[in-house]
Amino acid sequence: MFTALPLLIIPILLYNLIAIAQIVSGNPDQAHAGLVAELFSVPMPSGGQWSVAGGDLLILLGLFMLFFELIKSTSSEHVAIVNHSLSMVLFIVALVEFLLLPGFATSTFFLLSMMVLLDVVAGFTVTIISARRDFGN
Repeated sequence: MFTALPLLIIPILLYNLIAIAQIVSGNPDQAHAGLVAELFSVPMPSGGQWSVAGGDLLILLGLFMLFFELIKSTSSEHVAIVNHSLSMVLFIVALVEFLLLPGFATSTFFLLSMMVLLDVVAGFTVTIISARRDFGN
């Protein structure tokens, strides 16, 4: 059953927790400020400093989840169709949040939403190609 859940729900839920906590506290703009604030920095061999923010880590988590979702989309099991459908629902929810809720109109959430969209498009594309190949034999 858990294989049907899209993995990209994890970074989306984390963002929701951050943004909704800020909305409830009365300041939706704090969601953006919290995501761009530096968490830590790494000294680079060039002498520069690489600043890492919370939003960067969410995007990194989203990229890892997208990788595993693309691997899952190559499966020809029946649960893959449920996964694609749930990914579509997740994208619709993320799009509505992005467009209508304060605190969600950030580049971080937009990029996470685009990862979900890529998961939907890639999942359906891979499923259609593999189904066409099955019928062609």
